[in-house]
Amino acid sequence: MAREFTRNMFIMLVSIMVGIMIVTYFAADIMRQTQIDTLNIEHKTEIQTITNTNENFTDHFFQGITKMDSAREIREVGNYHFDFALFWYTNTRTNITEPYIQNCIKNCTDAMTSYLAAYKNFNLSKPFFEKARAYTNQSKYLEVLGYYVMFAESGKQITLLRYNASQYLKQAVENLSKGEMGNFSLLMGLFNETEAAYGDAVGEYDGYRGQIDEYWFFDTIREPH
Repeated sequence: MAREFTRNMFIMLVSIMVGIMIVTYFAADIMRQTQIDTLNIEHKTEIQTITNTNENFTDHFFQGITKMDSAREIREVGNYHFDFALFWYTNTRTNITEPYIQNCIKNCTDAMTSYLAAYKNFNLSKPFFEKARAYTNQSKYLEVLGYYVMFAESGKQITLLRYNASQYLKQAVENLSKGEMGNFSLLMGLFNETEAAYGDAVGEYDGYRGQIDEYWFFDTIREPH
C-alpha cells in the first residue's frame, strides 16, 4: 500500500510539475506575443506619424510655392505695364496729347492691378512656409524655409512700393493733363521717392531669390523675376 501511495504521489507531483511548466510556457508565450503586438502597434504608429509629418510638410511647402510662383509671375506682368506707363509718360513730357495720357493712365492702372494681386499672393504664401517649419527638424529645410519666409515678405514690400509708384505716376499724369503743375510736381516727387525705396528693396529681394535658387528643390531653369 505504501509503495502504491508513493507511486501515485510521484505521478501526481510529476503531473503538477508538467502542468506548471505548460502554464508557464503559455504565459510566457502570451507575454511575448503581447510585446510583439505592442511593438507592432508602436511601429505602425511611428510610421503613420512620420508619414503624416512628411505629408503635412510637403503639402504646406508646395502650397506656399504655388502661391509664390503665382506672385512672381503676376509681378512680371505688373513690371511690363509699369515700363509701358513710363514709356508713355516720357512721350507726354515732349508732346502732351490725349492718346499718350490715356495710354499712360491705362498702363498705370493695369500695373496697379497686377502689383496688388502679386502682393496678395506673396502674403498668402508666407504662412504656408511658416507652418511647414512645424513638420521638420532638418536644419537645411528649416534654413531654406526661413529664406522663403523672408523672400515672401520682401516680395510684399516691393510689390506694394511699385503699386504706390504706379498710383503716383497715374495721378501725376492726370494732373499734368489738366495743367495743375503744382500737384504734378508734388506727385512726381512722391513717385521718385518711392522708386528710390523700391531700388533698395529690390536688391534685398534679389538676394533672397539667389539664396533659394541654390537649393535643389527650387526650379533651377526658372527665369529670374
